[in-house]
Amino acid sequence: MRCYTNPLLSGLVHTHVGQPCNLALVSGTYPPGYHLTLLRGDDGTPFSDPGEQERLWGRRWGAVDEVGRLRSVLVRSPRGEFGLVREDAWRDDAGALVDPDGLWYWEDTRAPDLELVAEQHRGLLDALRAEGVEVVEVEGDLPRHITTPIYTRDPLVTVPGGAIIGRLEPYKRRGEEPLVARALAELGMPILATIHGTGLVEGGSFVKLTPTLAAFGTSFRCNDEGAEQLRAAIRPLGIELIVVPLSPYSIHIDAHLGMLAPDLAIIDPLGLPWWFVDRLHELGIETVPCIPDEEWAINSLVLSPRRVLMCDAYPRTAQRLATHGVEVLPIPYAEIQKGGGGVHCSTMELVRDPA
Repeated sequence: MRCYTNPLLSGLVHTHVGQPCNLALVSGTYPPGYHLTLLRGDDGTPFSDPGEQERLWGRRWGAVDEVGRLRSVLVRSPRGEFGLVREDAWRDDAGALVDPDGLWYWEDTRAPDLELVAEQHRGLLDALRAEGVEVVEVEGDLPRHITTPIYTRDPLVTVPGGAIIGRLEPYKRRGEEPLVARALAELGMPILATIHGTGLVEGGSFVKLTPTLAAFGTSFRCNDEGAEQLRAAIRPLGIELIVVPLSPYSIHIDAHLGMLAPDLAIIDPLGLPWWFVDRLHELGIETVPCIPDEEWAINSLVLSPRRVLMCDAYPRTAQRLATHGVEVLPIPYAEIQKGGGGVHCSTMELVRDPA
């Protein structure tokens, strides 16, 4: 005799031919694997929940905005990389020193003052530490042709719960991404996504406007495919992405927009589409135009709402911001800016409190 029981109700029992079934033995059993369902499982807590982050990843990582209290920042101190710049490479049409092989540029007729570069970057780190900000250095060697790893903003984007590793457009910077990814992994910071395929994403062109809305400036350095990958990566976080096409020679949105507080931003009104500025106003964000010829003032770092670290070369813009309740902490940084990046470009928040 062969006996079978309903596997969905009381388990499946095979008996030898001619052996009677012992229904009492099997009536209280369930299919193999049933015990797995008895374990405590997911309770619906999202990945970026502060308690979940602290329990699993050691701390609350990332940032929901650009203006809350800055706790930890990623930097890379200069190691003489700008020493590749040569004064015989001046181009009148470009208004800069430009490598004939397309590996670097420098916005001056004179070669970089390497001692001044190092001094100004130390001043940036000193100012951050004086504010109680944890300074995390990217370590490791890079190919010799990479001259601008000092600008740590670009190889990544930080969002609630972790980071997204970008993909840099210029050949002169390819290779920074894996170095930054290893640095984050060593810290224990979650990497939520990596831009791949033909996507191009650089952190300087991403800005968190509100906890549920971000903007990405597209350009020849940041493309639509990168925008789509970003949109997919942040959708599970409940964040909508606005794509903002930039002008032909502009590469990053942080040259035209800098959040100062949840309801305040400094802008270059000639560098943004009118519809995007209108959208900022609809969100309740007041926009303060920078002083003409002081557009680099936008490339500053917010330490906490209305408290900003800025290059000291823009006193008129600093004075204008003061009328809006913004405290500007000026530091020398003009030499480093000649390489194409300012205070904002030289830092990436790893941990920032919600404003």
